[in-house]
Amino acid sequence: MPKVLFALTSHGRLGDTGRATGFYVPEVAHPAAVFRAHGWDIAFVSVAGGKSPRDGVKKDDTITEAFLASHEDQLANTPTADALDPADYDAIFYAGGHGTMWDFPQATALARLAARIHERGGIVAGVCHGPAGLVNITLPDGTPLVRGKQVSAFTNEEEEAVGLTNVVPFALESALIEQGAKFVKTDNFQEFAVADSRLVTGQNPASAAKVAEMVIAELV
Repeated sequence: MPKVLFALTSHGRLGDTGRATGFYVPEVAHPAAVFRAHGWDIAFVSVAGGKSPRDGVKKDDTITEAFLASHEDQLANTPTADALDPADYDAIFYAGGHGTMWDFPQATALARLAARIHERGGIVAGVCHGPAGLVNITLPDGTPLVRGKQVSAFTNEEEEAVGLTNVVPFALESALIEQGAKFVKTDNFQEFAVADSRLVTGQNPASAAKVAEMVIAELV
């Protein structure tokens, strides 16, 4: 049974706004449903371990509701990356949520784990703000994982549209381009995902399930 590891933020404060943030739950729940439907097992890791702060839960989202009901124990007790063996996973999926912008880029143990999964022939994936975790992943020769590859993520225009350009610590699209990524995107908040050399990324929450589908296709 293939296994995917969802990486979650441990950061719960949206800058100095006084608002809460965390991992965007539908960006895990909807891909998880896709993986489950294809016979994959799922697991979780977070930057600091334990229970990750949450965002994006909507009452009319039955997929997310079912996901939380089924995985509450796992989500309350996530391990840290240094406790995990990369050989146990076929893919790692960096989930979004604005919290990722504060802790994913500095999560060195998580970056090492993702790099080892990729080196072993696995897939590194991310959606929306999840690719904040990709900016510090390097290949064995020291080059950035994203260099020369097509990559998508929450765009500068989308950040402007939600009014958080001056709240987040950096512009994700710009940071990926600075690492040598060939950044690709579509219109704001529309589904869009891209796969390139076992790296699969999606632009926004609407793209989360599509990323899972493309991860599965990459492993075949």
